[in-house]
Amino acid sequence: MTRVVDLVSHMMSQPKLSKQEFRVMEFLWTCKEASIREIAEALAIGDSPRRPLAYTTVQTVVYRLEEKGVVRRSGKVGNFHVFAPVVSRDKAQRRLLDDLLGFFGGKGKLVMAHLIESGELTLDDVKEAEGLLKQSAKRRKPQ
Repeated sequence: MTRVVDLVSHMMSQPKLSKQEFRVMEFLWTCKEASIREIAEALAIGDSPRRPLAYTTVQTVVYRLEEKGVVRRSGKVGNFHVFAPVVSRDKAQRRLLDDLLGFFGGKGKLVMAHLIESGELTLDDVKEAEGLLKQSAKRRKPQ
């Protein structure tokens, strides 16, 4: 029970991002900073089969990200504001994974089982995870 409470309080301290917000953030994490127009153009050109986002949609998404404290205005070029990420990719991905684990009652075992059954988890992944578990256990042991 404590693990689920810890998970919920951890999730509340981090902003939750929508799919569109993640698309914008992926671009900002890659280029470090950009104007709304640059973001909109990059998403329109992207090699993704997803529908490109309109400029006004990107503008709304960026302003929403700014309200959430995920991006900040880092400067101005002419009439355009330039935005930079405040939250790291790692932190945003951890929030997403925490949300996912929440759907499984905080139990990673169910997620692992699904990943194995779907072929998304390889033996090399399991070996790497085993190494991380050993490192984590060493850090937690009182000395």
